[in-house]
Amino acid sequence: MATKHENGTVLARQEEKIKPPPMYQVVLLNDDYTPMEFVVAILQDFFNKDRETATQIMLKVHRDGKGMCGVYPRDIASTKVELVITHARKAGHPLQCVMEEA
Repeated sequence: MATKHENGTVLARQEEKIKPPPMYQVVLLNDDYTPMEFVVAILQDFFNKDRETATQIMLKVHRDGKGMCGVYPRDIASTKVELVITHARKAGHPLQCVMEEA
């Protein structure tokens, strides 16, 4: 945006930089009770992963204690966390899903 002087001459040019919104990783945490197959189904249903990718993420959660499902703007990440936890509780599983700033 240019700043104009009274006579119309441009004094200085200031560029407005628009920052992209912060992104958040949605992460599943390992527990000793949620069945592996349930985790694969969560990844397919809520994160649109194919079976092979979902299985790889599930194995990462199992081995490393956590695995990333995807990166989203805050509102979408928050909604996905809520949906996953609600679905897991209804199914009787203690699966934890959290979001972390990317």
